[in-house]
Amino acid sequence: MSEEKEEKKELVCIPFIEGENVALAPTNIDHIQLYAKWNNDPRARHYARNMIPHTTEDLKKWFEPRGGLTEHVGFEIWHKKDKVPIGTCGFGRINWIDRNANIYMNIGEPEYWNKNLGTEASHLLIDYGFKELNFFKIYAGVFEPNIRSWSVAEKDGFILEGIEEKAIYVDGKYVGARRYRLFKEDWLNRKAKK
Repeated sequence: MSEEKEEKKELVCIPFIEGENVALAPTNIDHIQLYAKWNNDPRARHYARNMIPHTTEDLKKWFEPRGGLTEHVGFEIWHKKDKVPIGTCGFGRINWIDRNANIYMNIGEPEYWNKNLGTEASHLLIDYGFKELNFFKIYAGVFEPNIRSWSVAEKDGFILEGIEEKAIYVDGKYVGARRYRLFKEDWLNRKAKK
């Protein structure tokens, strides 16, 4: 298939989880060019710590089968009204025995930043993690300068467990890494009060 035809290919969302403004859909190898764009865009990759360029060939490895239980569950974040993928989110470093995972998110399209779409996507993802995957705890690591991410974590009810000083090299200096956690019972109690 030529690049011209590939560019004209319509993007299709097959929702797995739906919210009011966003849907979480399985990652799609047909959208690999978008993932490469988001992983390499200096604005979007800044706090995601994508320090090495990612080619589409590198990213295709995400889709290779792995034996046993997966340590990763990922989604595309779709803007429902505009019918476009705007980023990725999911759980990494899943520990199926201890029932915990690290949550991650990247809104790769800057025009969708600061619109509470990340907060909505994280609510959907957290609910899925606790209610369907039966996680006991979800944790997050956020670099101190990334105020948007730690404000989302705090809005979601994550508790700051501590700050690891000078943990990450960002913008020519070492900065702290905020460590957050959220227990299933706290999430469910919080949702029951709403």
